[in-house]
Amino acid sequence: MTRNTERLEDGTSRRTFIAATGTASALALAGCAGSGGSNDGTTSGDGGGNGNDNGGGKKGLQTDVLTGDGSSTVFPITNTAASYWNSNPEPGDEDYWPKKWAKEQYSTDARLADFFAGEYGYEATGKRSKPPFRVSIALSHSGTGIEGVMNGRVDIGDSSASAKAELAGKNVSDSKMKKFVDHVVGVDGQPIVVSKEIKDAGVEQITLSQLKKIYKGTITNWSEVGGPDRDILALGRAQGSGTDTAFRKNVYGDPKASIDPDQRYGKNQQLQQAVSKANNAIAYIALAFVQPSGQVPPIALNIEDTVYEYGNNLGAKEYPLSRDLHAYTWENTSAQEAAFLNFVLSDFGQEMFVKGNNYFALPTDRLEKQREKVKPSKYE
Repeated sequence: MTRNTERLEDGTSRRTFIAATGTASALALAGCAGSGGSNDGTTSGDGGGNGNDNGGGKKGLQTDVLTGDGSSTVFPITNTAASYWNSNPEPGDEDYWPKKWAKEQYSTDARLADFFAGEYGYEATGKRSKPPFRVSIALSHSGTGIEGVMNGRVDIGDSSASAKAELAGKNVSDSKMKKFVDHVVGVDGQPIVVSKEIKDAGVEQITLSQLKKIYKGTITNWSEVGGPDRDILALGRAQGSGTDTAFRKNVYGDPKASIDPDQRYGKNQQLQQAVSKANNAIAYIALAFVQPSGQVPPIALNIEDTVYEYGNNLGAKEYPLSRDLHAYTWENTSAQEAAFLNFVLSDFGQEMFVKGNNYFALPTDRLEKQREKVKPSKYE
């Protein structure tokens, strides 16, 4: 494969670099196979060596650890998928590989990872917690994941903003940008949330104009938008996160627009906690981290007399804060990468890992387009 022989600037092969760092990462950041998305930044991959004792299958297939890194927004999707994959449960395990999926939907008696990897020529291991290859997903920022793929540090770069938006102003050539392969795995209808005390005080919606002014620092008290006489604590994500890039692009029309939140946080998990502990906060956050009946409730956004609200129409194409969730690979996506991404894009993956984490599954037409990029027949 072209990607396997591509060289880094110091002469190290791209695949050798990824294999070495991926195995070390998986060993250092062990997770619990079979668990859901984590809030503490641990990965679901537990290492297990370089995976070469798993059999492999068709000659040339990679069996070292498949590595991913990036967005805390996309992390719940790919990390949950990795935990299921690494568990490699038997069909009929009603928690992880239910009969209705394995036997009725896919007509297979194979274990979960054995089945999906087998479509790409991998040999089944037939063993619990022993997939044909392991997957390790790290947690950082969209920009980190995208640059990690570009620099050969990881196989998959999770991002909640486009690579073009994340790399804006970094002098990346057009020829290099064309080497990114964009796999959209779900959709996030990015909501606006507030502290529970603010919603309880009567703030159920704000306008897009008011939202813009809050983050520009020209509206500073909740009384200005129908709330209590209390200072507004405007919270945001760190610069370089896909959530922040997407917010500025979608709200202000410029991914580099200058905004002035009072505090910024590196991860959605940290932002969620900060909102829950405050009594005057507002924030933009990923759908997976909303607590509708808890301490991080959503409020509606009124845009030109159309009200967009959680649980109703945040997935609408017209909702400006709606955004694609990406899992980028580099040119010539490998069979190993394709096998895992096809798993996420499967009906099972969309139901369990995308919708299961409170995001929107891709509509049929978009799903088929994404599957086409990684379909098994391309790797025969």
